[in-house]
Amino acid sequence: MEQSEKKQMQAKEYEKYVKQMTPTHNLGLQMLKAFVMGGIICTIGQGILNYCTNTLGLDKEIAGSWCSLILVLISVILTGFNLYPRIVKWGGAGALVPITGFANSVAAPAIEYKKEGWVFGVGCKIFTIAGPVILYGIFTSFVLGLVYWIGKAAGVL
Repeated sequence: MEQSEKKQMQAKEYEKYVKQMTPTHNLGLQMLKAFVMGGIICTIGQGILNYCTNTLGLDKEIAGSWCSLILVLISVILTGFNLYPRIVKWGGAGALVPITGFANSVAAPAIEYKKEGWVFGVGCKIFTIAGPVILYGIFTSFVLGLVYWIGKAAGVL
């Protein structure tokens, strides 16, 4: 009887400890921060796009490519200076979902594992986070392309 009471006490103490240590989140505030962060990133992107089209005179397609490249570059630089993780910590999904978050997911492992060498460090670990996204993106585009091709050949599309 003492053993079971002791185990129950330990279980209750552990449960109390877990409750104390588990961070509580304000969902509404997190959503607002993500919205603001995503808006900031999109506003920066729109500013780059406007500058490329209006000031530099590039067409929309080329300006869009430059905008993507510049946003990726900014993200990688901020990751290199260990600033992007702080942005992600504050903005959550608002910083992780856009192209900047994808660039961060490629750059962060490359920076982290560089000390292990170019082959076994960077080469092996660079796509640990982004790899599944790339894999399923390519696979999905292949399947959709195949469906489109079959639809065109059948005269449906």
